[in-house]
Amino acid sequence: MNLIKTGMLLTVMTMLFMGIGYLLAGQTGMLLALVFAAGMNMFAWWNSGKMVLRMHNAVAVNEKTAPEFVSMVRDLAQRAGLPMPDVYVIETAQPNAFATGRDPENAAVAASRGLLDTLTYEETAAVMAHELAHIKNRDTLIMTVTATLAGAIGMLANFAFFFRGGRNNGMGMIGTLAMMILAPLAASIVQMAISRTREYQADKVGAEICGNPLWLASALDRIAGRASTVINEQAEAAPATAHMFIINPLNGQSMDNLFSTHPNTENRIAALHLLADQWQGDEALAQAEPQREIWGRNAGSWRDPAEGSDGSRGPWG
Repeated sequence: MNLIKTGMLLTVMTMLFMGIGYLLAGQTGMLLALVFAAGMNMFAWWNSGKMVLRMHNAVAVNEKTAPEFVSMVRDLAQRAGLPMPDVYVIETAQPNAFATGRDPENAAVAASRGLLDTLTYEETAAVMAHELAHIKNRDTLIMTVTATLAGAIGMLANFAFFFRGGRNNGMGMIGTLAMMILAPLAASIVQMAISRTREYQADKVGAEICGNPLWLASALDRIAGRASTVINEQAEAAPATAHMFIINPLNGQSMDNLFSTHPNTENRIAALHLLADQWQGDEALAQAEPQREIWGRNAGSWRDPAEGSDGSRGPWG
């Protein structure tokens, strides 16, 4: 159902883009708009991952600089049946994370320093499982395409203002202004609707990957509580990437409505608790509430004080 809905929304956005091209210059404009959109999406398909990581000043980490974090991601990727993605840390105090890349073979996951410093091991594992779910579902490519189309529609609408939509389209000044305002708004609505559709599915698949929906429910609650109060300067400078994060990095959302980039957090948490209830046949799961001790204060020495020095303990054995 999500796949069908996403396909329909992408079709609407493409038709909107081509429609603006038609209003600007007839059939020729419609064809040029289609070619332009295809070119932009091809560029984004090859370069989106690196572009997003640069926007957020993400720093690559490995087994030497962040051994336990990288080991966690590797274990989760194996459980998900995915190739090992590149792993990054974003130097911001806001707890958050995102995934990017055109396909599972060219993917990356990034977690903020704030997330690693404030969440428990289990909660962090659940967040990274959610991001791996986006990769597994190929949501990262879908989000890139929608973001690119939305940006292109905005650019095309601006062209309409400067060129008055051509002399033969019959729109006039009022029609041109209306298109300049409404077309980008419609594109943003479609983009947000697609983002929300994919988040619920990633929550479910992420819970299956890490093995406990309650870990992700707890993580979402804690991240949302801080994301609305801690400023993420990189995200504020690149708001078009907000839909890629597990929680909106720009501001809190009080309603699960058409204009939110993410579903309401309480609704997501409720869905995860419902999923946990469905799994109650597993006694261990029913009793496994997230621990509240922080498992470390930086990605390079990240372990629970109660565990051994080898940091071998993990939430799945």
